[in-house]
Amino acid sequence: MEKRKLMRMKGSENLKGRLLLSTLSSTPIVIDDIRSTDINPGLRRYEVSLLRLIQKVCDDCSIIINETGTKLTYKPGIVMGGKYLEHDCGLSRSIAYFLEVLIVLGLFAKNPLQITLKGITNDSKDPSVDTFQLTTLNILKRFGVSSQGLALKIESRGVPPMGGGQVVLSIPILHTSLTAVNWIDEGMVMRIRGVSFSTRVSSKSEALICSARGIFNNFLPDVRIFIDHKAGAQAGNSPGFGVSLVAETTSGCCISVDTAVHRPHEEETAEMEDGVEVYWRSPEDVGVDIASALLGEIEQGGVVDSTHQDVVRFVSMSP
Repeated sequence: MEKRKLMRMKGSENLKGRLLLSTLSSTPIVIDDIRSTDINPGLRRYEVSLLRLIQKVCDDCSIIINETGTKLTYKPGIVMGGKYLEHDCGLSRSIAYFLEVLIVLGLFAKNPLQITLKGITNDSKDPSVDTFQLTTLNILKRFGVSSQGLALKIESRGVPPMGGGQVVLSIPILHTSLTAVNWIDEGMVMRIRGVSFSTRVSSKSEALICSARGIFNNFLPDVRIFIDHKAGAQAGNSPGFGVSLVAETTSGCCISVDTAVHRPHEEETAEMEDGVEVYWRSPEDVGVDIASALLGEIEQGGVVDSTHQDVVRFVSMSP
């Protein structure tokens, strides 16, 4: 691919998208003034981790960060892919933050990609790994990506603050160009599917599912939410529970939402009630809130939900 002239940018906005498009277009970039006026200036730990992850799947990739972290010089290499790769995503952001980049880069690699990612699988900040299984991979198939070799296996779950989750992502290479799609028919919702998980706590799924179904059954009867209760090594290092839901339509669209209840991230503060820190919301409240959130996404309309706007944009802009 022909190398292009260096581009200069400023600020920390959409760093993930800039790195992805820079890599796909072989355009080196320099980003100045990265949070230069903040009390804690420069790149965040999860952004540096993303850079190191890109370095693992690319050959001849150059990354230069100044001492303060406020300037990044990135020279993209060739996306090679590879098998038996591993990356620790840390505890600042969930694995999904990194998956959004990998699923696009992996399609244009020289070799199939198989990588193990460790960290947080479910939190309240990023999409869950269940959402990627239920929705994101199906969106890729819309663009002509073969289902053979495309998979995300959840080996263990991890919630904040200590994580402990692990997934294995497999992406095949594209033998032809992505398929152009005219995707405007959102269809009618015909069923709702989901996964309710819990780790290192007594299973709270039944109460959560019952409250969610109590709302959905006013509109349609075909609602199935499966229970995934983890214990031991598969439960990660912190207690938590949550749910991921997807509404499937008659035209093949998948509209998804998810949430997780857990202790706060390191940089977050727990809610206070009568002077006592409160980490848990009742599963009944979580069920009502997540059902209402899914209905809200459906009401907005469109063929993808708000979480997947960036994914569709990146895939459609890819060469």
